[in-house]
Amino acid sequence: MNIIEKIKHQIEKNPIIIYMKGSPKFPNCGFSAQAVKALSACGERFAYVDILLNHDIRTELPKYANWPTFPQLWIDGKLIGGCDIITEMYQKGELQKLIIETANKYRNLKENANKLNN
Repeated sequence: MNIIEKIKHQIEKNPIIIYMKGSPKFPNCGFSAQAVKALSACGERFAYVDILLNHDIRTELPKYANWPTFPQLWIDGKLIGGCDIITEMYQKGELQKLIIETANKYRNLKENANKLNN
């Protein structure tokens, strides 16, 4: 799997994913800290990738996303944006709504799949 395929796979398999510097518990830049604070306040689980430990992703994701900076928040396969957009959406209540809707959508899909398999 090449790096672009790996990025696509991460985004497809994780309905809410943030590419950031550091981790949610130990962000390594102020922008990542601010973004993850807003995201965490929404109360749903999310995945993250520490781009400082993943040099290939750090190099290739900006080209793939056509977005030059980090953090990058992806929800339901779509790039939402970086710190400023995340913060603005949170302040307007838009981020919470989007996060909750997405989390519920994937919970329902998983529950329905489990019912079909039983």
